[in-house]
Amino acid sequence: MASKGVTIYFMRHGETYLNHYHRMQGWADAPLTEKGKRDAIRSGRGLSDVRFDSVYTSDLQRTVATAELILQENHASDPDLPIIKKEAFRELFFGSFEGLEAGPIWAEVAKRVHGDNADGIFAASNQLKDGGSIVKKEMDIMKELDPTHDAENFKEFWLRVELGLIDVITKHRETDQNILIVSHGMTIRNMINELVPEFEIDSMLDNASVSIVRYQDGLYHLEAYNQTDHFAIEEASRRVEEE
Repeated sequence: MASKGVTIYFMRHGETYLNHYHRMQGWADAPLTEKGKRDAIRSGRGLSDVRFDSVYTSDLQRTVATAELILQENHASDPDLPIIKKEAFRELFFGSFEGLEAGPIWAEVAKRVHGDNADGIFAASNQLKDGGSIVKKEMDIMKELDPTHDAENFKEFWLRVELGLIDVITKHRETDQNILIVSHGMTIRNMINELVPEFEIDSMLDNASVSIVRYQDGLYHLEAYNQTDHFAIEEASRRVEEE
């Protein structure tokens, strides 16, 4: 008989206006665009048969709004299921870079991490040539580059996020429940990077995408990453326009 575990559905929030304008968005909190709402609805419809036993979000409104749309489309979960907001699941704080044009900032981070041959922030491996972690180095460099040094480095970020993750795992482990955590691109990516040793970072997370991690017998298994093929057809867009 198989032992019980828990399945976590990590979902990135829908597109916001700062996403649309390619601006830095960590603790800054822009509302969802119409496309962001449509994609959240499409993602929710694609997961409508999944019974979620608990739903967590960050305390930023873009994740809460996304979770609300997901639950509106779900007919397998308790209709009165509360949304539990946790500051721990916020995005990385970018300090004085919040709201600025993202491209030049990430290009400089990539250059500092990968050298003059950098072609973007992501690489085929999580490890640098010297054995260090790309994830950790890029976050530490972000803090160094921030003129105010208010941006979070990896240690500051992970101390915050880990507390929330441990709380969720401890509460739901060995329940065989499905848990939905609506969070942010870097936060989800970095949580998975810490939980799943074999995980390889090769892309950004799409808005409203789902990444699924199964915890069982003390081990974490990545079952899906950046999944969007479950999205319902675009008919959901008409509903947003009519409302």
